[in-house]
Amino acid sequence: MSSITAKAAIIEALRKPLKVGEIQMPDLECGQVLVQVLRSGICGKQLVEINGVLGEDKYLPHLLGHEGGGIVVEIGPGVSQVKKGDHVVMHWRKGLGIEARPPKYLCSDGTIVGGGFVTTFNEYSVVSENRLTSIQDDIPLDIAALMGCAVTTALGLINNEAKLKIGESIAVIGCGGVGLNVVQGAALVSANPIIAIDIFDYKLKLAQEYGATHVINSSNMDIDEEIKKIVGSRGVDVFVECTGLMELISKAYQMTGVNGRTILVAQPKYDETLSIPNMLRNFNGKNLITSQGGQTAPHIDIQRYLNLYRSGKLSFDKLITHRYPLDEINTAIENMKAGQVGRCILVMG
Repeated sequence: MSSITAKAAIIEALRKPLKVGEIQMPDLECGQVLVQVLRSGICGKQLVEINGVLGEDKYLPHLLGHEGGGIVVEIGPGVSQVKKGDHVVMHWRKGLGIEARPPKYLCSDGTIVGGGFVTTFNEYSVVSENRLTSIQDDIPLDIAALMGCAVTTALGLINNEAKLKIGESIAVIGCGGVGLNVVQGAALVSANPIIAIDIFDYKLKLAQEYGATHVINSSNMDIDEEIKKIVGSRGVDVFVECTGLMELISKAYQMTGVNGRTILVAQPKYDETLSIPNMLRNFNGKNLITSQGGQTAPHIDIQRYLNLYRSGKLSFDKLITHRYPLDEINTAIENMKAGQVGRCILVMG
């Protein structure tokens, strides 16, 4: 084992607070990279894991987090895509390089915890080479963290999965980190109208700033009626569902127009069933697909998006509403569940 120890947030049981404790870094194997994690986003996928939405977790205890920004400390045998001192985006989609064996960490109480190909809720992390992409040193690491999932999933969805065309209509339900970037991406390709749906007015206001032409607060407005007012009974060309709630997935599909695309971003509970009323009227060529991280190619797309950020054509800073130290990660998670915050960033180092 290495002599380096680090603070980490560990999931020991489903639907329980994470444990913040000390872990010891293992020696690096082929394709592994030691990264000092300085910033980490908290993605909805982690809330899904903690809440047991996907069912039994046979890998407990383990570390979490899949979008981060950090600095390479050391590289293992065979690594060629990054070098010591590089600033990197830590991402869950596969990029270039070796897919290394996931690491095992030793806790201070002697427990062994797993790490996966990338984890970011820890001050230091052993990461598979193909989950890292080098970036310029002057890119803020807060922004680098967003590139790990929120930005790349959303913009990749627009380009690769929705294949959204100029002038096509789009609705987005759930204006979190991914949803707001879907809105921003839709505006970038001149979609129209762009309809943002959420239960929080502050998120809808931000959606307007990012290019939404219409907003619907579904806590006091009827989604069906409001969308019909905007686009008529034909429905929207693309409907992006970011909540994972079966009722809203069903509604999104029904409000998608002929030959349209319904794209699911959030993951529904493993034991729930989708029900679509009047199914026959939906036999009109529409597609229902799950997003695969926007089919992002990190080694290509991250730099493209950062170039647009540098030029002012994409804006990411307003997405981050709160920053927390790692010790307060459970508070951050509870505030996210309550809808009190937008994209949270863990600040380490």
